[in-house]
Formats: sequence, structure tokens, C-alpha cells
Amino acid sequence: MLDNIRIVLVNTSHSGNIGSAARAMKTMGIHDLVLVDPVEAPDGRATAMAAGAVDVLANLRTVATLSEAVADCGLVIGTSARNRTLEWPLLDPRQAGAQAIREAATHKVALVFGRERTGLTNDELQQCHYHVCIPANPEYSSLNLAMAVQTLCYEMRMHALASEPVPASDTTLQEYPQQGELDRFYVHLEQTLRDVAFLRPDHPGQVMGKLRRLFNRCRPDSQELNILRGILTAVQKARRNT
Repeated sequence: MLDNIRIVLVNTSHSGNIGSAARAMKTMGIHDLVLVDPVEAPDGRATAMAAGAVDVLANLRTVATLSEAVADCGLVIGTSARNRTLEWPLLDPRQAGAQAIREAATHKVALVFGRERTGLTNDELQQCHYHVCIPANPEYSSLNLAMAVQTLCYEMRMHALASEPVPASDTTLQEYPQQGELDRFYVHLEQTLRDVAFLRPDHPGQVMGKLRRLFNRCRPDSQELNILRGILTAVQKARRNT
């Protein structure tokens, strides 16, 4: 199950932090690392901080956007150090570890970590199904990037060690769509809502953000998403025929 866990680092400022995160991952048996638009590419400092985890660095991928990093994932959990203006399903690290391992039995799972100083933006957090917050000491909550990665990787490892293997023939597990399919659904939804003049052209993002939150909370499975796409297609066809 740990093979299906991906750590995504967004816009990391210092290459040494990438190496430290790689070391934290490998100690917990996780090897899939993706960088999104890093300020500094991994260099000698990253290698030095990775210690014996240079294989994680050697096999990492670098992409331009978070959407690319999580396109093939069925579950995306974003880390957040503070409350945001948009309410979102929130997990603690133990819950996040349990959710990640449960779903990693059937599809890729991404844990997304933001910039060292400012974390993830609201737009990036809206691409996540859940948010996770590490309940550090409120009087001194200064966790560096590698510490945060280590904490969540540890929780996932503990749940993986405690979990019974899931038989490949188990049909009770839900098949969730990959994030790329969800992104295409949101594009389709927005276009349909524009076609029927539901969205205000000057403020489309406010409604779409709330709809993203709604569907992320509901977690439609693959068949349900196909039904929703079919409804949108039927609405667009009916409007063209009027």
C-alpha cells in the first residue's frame, strides 16, 4: 500500500529541504516524490541532506502545476497550518494516515505540502479532497517541511503495518475517479453553468469554489461521476436544440 503513496512538494524554496523530505520519506518506506515548480532544483545540498535516500531523489519527477502532480490520484490530502476562509473536510494526522492507507489499496494517494513560509494557496487546497493539520504547540508551532513530511509518513506507515492485506477480488471497495477526471468534470460543469447563464461572468470562481467543496465532500465514485457528466452533456444538447 505504501507504494501507492505519493508525496508532493509545491514550490519548495530550498533544495536542502527536498533532500530532508526524501530522507523522511524513505525511513517510512515511501519513495514516490513529485516536485511542483521548485524554486531550486535538487542539487548537491539536496543530496547531502538526503543521506542514504538519494534513490528517492534520483527517481523524483518535476512538473509545472499541482494538477499535473495529482492527475492520476484518487485521493488528494493537502496540508494546512491554519484555518482558511473556506471550510473543508479536515483530518488530523492519524485520521489522514488511516484514510490514505485505506484508499491506497485501490489507487494512488497524494499528500501535498506547500511552501515553507506560506504553505498552499486556497486555489491549491481546493484541489484536495481533505485538509490535514498537525496539532502542534500553538505557542510554538514551527514545524519545518521535513518534520511535517516525517509526521504524516509515520502515521501512514503505522496504519499500513496494522492493516490486513486487501484481496484483489474484493468488490466492496469503491472505485474513485482520478483527480484528472475530476478536473475535467469541473471544466465541463463550469461550461454548462455558463451555457445556461447560471454563473455570473464577473464572479464565476466563488460559485465554482463552493461546488468543488460540495463534490469533494460527497466524493462521487467513478460511476456516479459518469452519470453527472452525462447529465451535463444532456443539458448542453437540450439547450442547443431549443
